[in-house]
Amino acid sequence: MAANGKRHCSVAPFGRLPDGRQVDQYSLVNAHGNEITLITYGATVVSIIVPDRTGTNADISLGFDNLAGYLQQGNPFFGSTIGRYGNRIARGKFTLNGVEYTLAINNGVNHLHGGPGGFDKVLWSAQPIDADDAQVTMTYLSPDGEEGYPGTLNVAVRFLFTDNNELEIDYKATTDAVTIVNLTNHTYFNLNGTGTVLDHLLQINAPRFTPIDETSIPLGEISSVAGTSFDFTRPKRIGEHIDRVEDIQIKNGCGYDHNFVFSAGEGLRTIANVVSEQSGRTLEVATTEPGVQFYSGNFLDGSLQGKGGVTYVKRSGFCLETQHFPDSPNRPAFPATVLKPDETYTSQTVFRFGVAGWDAAQ
Repeated sequence: MAANGKRHCSVAPFGRLPDGRQVDQYSLVNAHGNEITLITYGATVVSIIVPDRTGTNADISLGFDNLAGYLQQGNPFFGSTIGRYGNRIARGKFTLNGVEYTLAINNGVNHLHGGPGGFDKVLWSAQPIDADDAQVTMTYLSPDGEEGYPGTLNVAVRFLFTDNNELEIDYKATTDAVTIVNLTNHTYFNLNGTGTVLDHLLQINAPRFTPIDETSIPLGEISSVAGTSFDFTRPKRIGEHIDRVEDIQIKNGCGYDHNFVFSAGEGLRTIANVVSEQSGRTLEVATTEPGVQFYSGNFLDGSLQGKGGVTYVKRSGFCLETQHFPDSPNRPAFPATVLKPDETYTSQTVFRFGVAGWDAAQ
């Protein structure tokens, strides 16, 4: 339990980068003693410790015990802040104001999650914190031309852990030249704490999705989920249709790795719910974004050893990456991701953790 039942934040060293710079770990503890930890490398969520139906705490996020794990080749963005552009851009090219820009290629023929030197692989600064509150703001100044993007981008991401067991993530960015921005968080969740997530019940309040080609780039159309493997408008086990290889979309994504499209609306609204009948833990996701990438951990293959020596096998975690759509800079029909110097990019996502039939505020 947190001291005196109050929220608090503490900081400790987490390790040093090869160039000697220190990486810090911030622990956000709410009034119930539940805890989320983050590190300044990649503005990364390292752990989420919340109770199950018996009140037993466990870490429900995938990641590593030490900095070396996050620095290793093959780290699949565990918990990281993603930018400048979450998801894929076809062949690493886009045109803005008549100028073609070429980005770093790091996913077959495409650009993924900001490139090989994206925001997940840089050291963020942490602003001074109030030790009596469970929040921290991390900032990063991305120079003009980084990974091929135009403009100097000033980014701030605030992480707040409330007494309702909500992780609020608020994104803000400004630029000195026209650019594109699409920020998200890449936490892998497992509400059981161990095993696979195939038995988790998932509901996504999205009537449509964006079909992809064999390189995971959207085809440009927005299709109805009705009658398909992608219909999660009512709760369905993640594993129910995940191996339906006769479905070309399941085949192209090697499972689920697709953008779901919400009905028109503004402001923060609930877009997904997940329940583990085994542990009783629940996850509710709300966002201001128009889409979410549901990724079912298809490319985890047992080669990575995570926290506590656990081997992360295929589908041992899932992601709900709130976002604008993949390849939007090349798709005029998709919601725009352009940011101008006289504008401020803002986005908010809230992950609320609970237990079925139990109120965290009790």
